[in-house]
Amino acid sequence: MLHIFHSLLDLLLRRPNGHGGSRAGAGTTVVMSRRVPPSIPPAACAPADISPPGRPRRGLAVWLAGSLSYDAYAAMAERLAWDVSEPSGRPPTLLLYELQPEITIGRLGSRCDVELTDEELQNHRLEVRFVGRGGGAVLHAPGQIGVALFAKLEDLGLAPCAVGPYLDRFEAALEGAIRSLRCGAARDSYLPGIFGRTGLLAAVGIAVRRSVVSHGAFINVSPALDLFHRVRSVGGAGAPRRAAGPTRSPLTMGSIEADVQRRVRVQDARAALVEHFVEAFAFPSSHIQSGFPLPLRAPTDHPREFTRRVG
Repeated sequence: MLHIFHSLLDLLLRRPNGHGGSRAGAGTTVVMSRRVPPSIPPAACAPADISPPGRPRRGLAVWLAGSLSYDAYAAMAERLAWDVSEPSGRPPTLLLYELQPEITIGRLGSRCDVELTDEELQNHRLEVRFVGRGGGAVLHAPGQIGVALFAKLEDLGLAPCAVGPYLDRFEAALEGAIRSLRCGAARDSYLPGIFGRTGLLAAVGIAVRRSVVSHGAFINVSPALDLFHRVRSVGGAGAPRRAAGPTRSPLTMGSIEADVQRRVRVQDARAALVEHFVEAFAFPSSHIQSGFPLPLRAPTDHPREFTRRVG
């Protein structure tokens, strides 16, 4: 009896691997859980290009808008960015529009990028304004398409801090759309945007605030290029006239029509953009509408005065 008791005791207390735990069989992966410190949000430990599991992906709302002033666009962009940030707000919205002639300068540009004198700007009735997007100086004219995507990064299948993967997919959609028009296009590893034989075909300038992306890019389809050659859209002041990467493209904007030496319709470029944005971000569906997603604000001659109530 004593022998049987000692055998049972040895069986209960036996440690096969000699370290107090059971041995994993061949081909078994042992995963140990890691406790995340309270100061680090769980999303920060997730992969940068994968959103955390949650509600199903939402479709893309596409608006084929017309021409508008920058003041009207800026007011609309601010409201759209607010709407998509709400928990049950507007779905990801792609706005294709045309800005009225003027020059906008993003955070990477300066007045030195515009080689037009004040007198020449007055003669061409062009206003220069500094705006709150990325990128450099861009001249806006008929034949150019403005591309603006408003969405939360989570709604695009990305983590809240995945700005780099977002920009990569955004430029991939632009490049695919341009290539589908039988125009050679390439990205430069040193500079943002899509380059072609005649120069920059798509100038990229996005904005990100609290994991909400806004603005986007400007694609030259068929504008007159006389004044575009006097506005440096990438590189900033003092940059060389050509890109340093393998494209060796001019830093001023060209156009798709000038690259392919044939007529290219703006509506064909819009259709290609919608198709490739849906593909690049793997949207489950898309809803295309014509017009503006919000009513345009009537321009006012007098600036509005903002007051803050105290007490």
